[in-house]
Amino acid sequence: MASPRTTLLTLSLAAAFGGFVATACREALDHEAQAAPATAAALPAMGALPTAVGSTPMPSLAPMLSRVTPAVVSVHSKQRVRVSPFNDPVFSQMFPGLTQERISESLGSGVIVDAARGLILTNHHVIEGADQVSITLADGRTLPAEFLGSDPDTDIAVMRVKADKLQAISFANSDQLRVGDFVVAVGNPFGIGQTVTSGIVSAVGRSGLPGLGYQNFIQTDASINPGNSGGALVNLNGELVGINTASFNPRGAIAGNIGLGFAIPANLAHNIAEQLIANKGVVRRGTFGIESQDLNERLARGLGISADGGAVVTRVFPGSAAAQAGLRAGDVITAANGQRISGRDALRNFEGLQSLGSRVALQVLRDGKPVQLQIGLQEQARSVAGGDIDPRLTGATFAELPASLRSAGMSGVLVESVARGSRAAQNGLQTGDVVLAATTGAFDDLAAFRAGFTQRPSELALRVLRGNQQGVLPMR
Repeated sequence: MASPRTTLLTLSLAAAFGGFVATACREALDHEAQAAPATAAALPAMGALPTAVGSTPMPSLAPMLSRVTPAVVSVHSKQRVRVSPFNDPVFSQMFPGLTQERISESLGSGVIVDAARGLILTNHHVIEGADQVSITLADGRTLPAEFLGSDPDTDIAVMRVKADKLQAISFANSDQLRVGDFVVAVGNPFGIGQTVTSGIVSAVGRSGLPGLGYQNFIQTDASINPGNSGGALVNLNGELVGINTASFNPRGAIAGNIGLGFAIPANLAHNIAEQLIANKGVVRRGTFGIESQDLNERLARGLGISADGGAVVTRVFPGSAAAQAGLRAGDVITAANGQRISGRDALRNFEGLQSLGSRVALQVLRDGKPVQLQIGLQEQARSVAGGDIDPRLTGATFAELPASLRSAGMSGVLVESVARGSRAAQNGLQTGDVVLAATTGAFDDLAAFRAGFTQRPSELALRVLRGNQQGVLPMR
């Protein structure tokens, strides 16, 4: 091989004496090159990415994804919607012939978690209100899906398909996830087709996001966009660690991903799915049986403690799990199972995510001194007939507010249904009303609403939220 010094000399002579000297020098260099070892022939003629470094294969997620992607499906839902040219519902009823039917379609993702039974997990919001749901497998097959149940408060839904040669993803223990663990999201963003993105776990146990239900999210910077909802978040072993459910962007989710994606932990999704299957589409939740409020500086001064956060117990219902455990009004709950409780909403979120019958270790401040209590959770009534509370409410059924409304800061109970011609209907109650307060006082939830009627008031009025307007309804 020619040395740099020889090459420099050749260029100098060529510039000074023209082609003759340069040619002579080039012949000398060719002779020197022939005498050197023939290593140049071993070099590639064109640049290319190596497939291995020495004898070690290049790292790749492809082998893992070849097992995962067949278990992630695209979900197609259709809903029939009645559309009227009139914004006023009264005019819509007067001219029903002008109302037209429109088909609303949406796309999402799902995960096969049991190939033998054809069970698929997705988000509740992906198939909410759908009249028809189908799934498309990675191999191109499109199949009708049977709806088995959903839980809007955790945003989990279960479907079933009948097909051969399905491939499922196994569950990982999501409680073992750590910040910094590598994860991969698989889904169908914007309906463009199956897409894979990767990132890390940015946070665990994330809560307090507006507009969502009970929250214990895995946060990740793996891109999660509209259409990814219901898809898989897997670890590097190809095990399911979460169900992708939401992304955050100040400009709205449709604006795209900015590295703030959220997934429901696999352990929670698995627990909810098993309940939906076993209880025919119903999730049974437990309750402590208390009312509480945030610890503020004024309350802290009155209790003689520092205002470092917590939920102040304002009422303990007789016969409740809290009463049996010895919890008292004035106690400040600061932690549950080692998890910090910052206030009333944090306590309600924790309570809603526990399995029915589970035991909870509460850390409490009582008269400024720490107290440890063990408490179980009794089953929470899902709804109650108005006639069982007060005759003036006969015909109405009351239920807990959806967690999405609670996370938006609302308290009260939902009017789940009102029988036509009933006493409640004659008093003006309508399905979908939110009862915020009554003559008996304000209340947080269904249990407190019922407890307020221990002594029936001589006169009864309800403060009701209907749409965006509030009003008072006298009950006669």
